[in-house]
Amino acid sequence: MIDLSVHEEQLKRTVTRARERGIVVPTFAQMRDPSRIPDAIKSRLAKIGLWDLHPLNLFRITWKNEPVSQGGGYDGVNYIEFPPELTGTNARIIGLVGKWFPTGAHKVGATFGCLVPRLVTGQFDPTFHKAVWPSTGNYCRGGAYDANLLACESIAILPEGMSRERFDWLSNVAGEVIATPGCESNVWEIFQKCLELEATRDNVMIFNQFDEPGNHLWHYDVTGHAMEEVLQAELRDGRYAGVVLTSGSSGTMGCGDYLKERYPTSQLVVGEALQCPTLLDNGFGGHRIEGIGDKHVPWIHNVRNTDMVVGIDDDASMNLIRLFNEPAGHEFLVESGVSSSIVEKLDLLGISSVANLLGAVKFAKYYELTGQDVVLTVLTDSMELYQTRLRELEREHGAYDRTRAAVDHNRYLLGASVDHCLELRYTDRKRIHNLKYYTWIEQLGHSVEELDAQWYDYPGYWDRIHAMVGPIDAKIDEFNERTGVLDAMES
Repeated sequence: MIDLSVHEEQLKRTVTRARERGIVVPTFAQMRDPSRIPDAIKSRLAKIGLWDLHPLNLFRITWKNEPVSQGGGYDGVNYIEFPPELTGTNARIIGLVGKWFPTGAHKVGATFGCLVPRLVTGQFDPTFHKAVWPSTGNYCRGGAYDANLLACESIAILPEGMSRERFDWLSNVAGEVIATPGCESNVWEIFQKCLELEATRDNVMIFNQFDEPGNHLWHYDVTGHAMEEVLQAELRDGRYAGVVLTSGSSGTMGCGDYLKERYPTSQLVVGEALQCPTLLDNGFGGHRIEGIGDKHVPWIHNVRNTDMVVGIDDDASMNLIRLFNEPAGHEFLVESGVSSSIVEKLDLLGISSVANLLGAVKFAKYYELTGQDVVLTVLTDSMELYQTRLRELEREHGAYDRTRAAVDHNRYLLGASVDHCLELRYTDRKRIHNLKYYTWIEQLGHSVEELDAQWYDYPGYWDRIHAMVGPIDAKIDEFNERTGVLDAMES
């Protein structure tokens, strides 16, 4: 569970630092509904860029930012619907857009959910501790960003094979950046580095996205509500079929728990790289879908609430980012009947976002969904973070032309098959859940009693996590009252 016990002496130092740095912490309620944000903060945000290292940008950790890079306010949820001419299925596939978060990715929300409860209770002392963010990509970026805004020192850990853009940006934001061996699926090497830091430094606190309930909780509450609002606007007389998300840390899948409470017949579908089929086949391997780590089952994955696993070929993601971003790809798609207004927005999909879209297409085709069915997914980040990958693909495969565009569209979208789709029986779910034992019990010291509670105390174990939103918000309000920063702004 999320510990909210107060460490008063450390909290006093934290309050003092927040007062000195002008830090006000937003509540979950304000991230869900920015209309709750005080006018004094909104007026100041009008002069602040979306990615600026400014503490008031904590109030831009929401799906509802105005989609502009400078001085934006708030609007409805940012999302895009993909038409049948692009996807090859009549199902209405809708993706929430992550680009309009600070850092260009929604992970700033997940990291907020992990750090802030410990900060506002004094468990994390920014005058002493350093926040360690182990990641396969955007999580350490979000963690370093949030830590910077909250006047905390941070250490980012990520595989050396991740995109150059990530490392370049982190070098200016995180206090320390550590590159571990391997690529997206080399999560164990990241864990090993965390164990090494804990053994050699007395001032580090590990925020491991794969076992932090705050990651799951933020998406359950904030992303879940955002998706519900999209459904309220778009569902009309149709049916909500389910949400499809690549696993990664499984944090975003928390939104599926929320949606299944509201729409009990809907499904929660998890995608993974076919080259590393851990959930499908207990398999392992390397892959190129940046940001989704594999070879283990995250502690915070509510496997018992998961209905299907879909394998995504990383070749499909890598070829489709060229179709979606190269001029020849754009021209071909417009000629094929995809509206130019949609084509112009395809750069909102980064590599894992394309994998999410492909998973949604396979899910829709598997169940033969129609135009009355709505499928949700998340566009975790945009191609702004992967321009070097496009240049690498051009060097490796040559210039992109209309013929390649036609092949890629017809092969990977219109011709997407329903292979490597596994409907999860009770025994399939338990087999995947049991894989947690080897990583989290044998290797990282979690208790087998809690592992069993996740499965047998169901849904009570997860309900207790979900019930923490109100108590966390109360602690945030108390913290802000003690600093007096908001009162000074409003006076």
